[in-house]
Amino acid sequence: QVQLVESGGGLVQTGGSLRLSCAASGRIFSSYVMGWFRQGPGKEREFVAAITWSDGFTTYADSVKGRFTISRDNAENTVYLQMNSLKPEDTAVYYCAVKRDVAVKYPYWGQGTQVTVSS
Repeated sequence: QVQLVESGGGLVQTGGSLRLSCAASGRIFSSYVMGWFRQGPGKEREFVAAITWSDGFTTYADSVKGRFTISRDNAENTVYLQMNSLKPEDTAVYYCAVKRDVAVKYPYWGQGTQVTVSS
């Protein structure tokens, strides 16, 4: 069982930056993949970025490439999402999630943190 707690959301103006954190507790295996997802108002939940726990390999949605950076601190069991050049369309509830690298679905999710970008 893994517990995830996100923090760092808030209100920011267009072009601003925020850093989200996701603290994980429980059994964290080196084969895990940590992901960030978001769900905007009236939209489906979508993938944002992911990082492998073992070697830090990263993947990003096209919509955030070059603006967002995912990273991890294995010693602190924490994953970060640095978000720069924020746009109003980035407004969403951001969730972190974790899965085994061979799994398709993410079984463990945090409660989410709200990010609002004003124009």
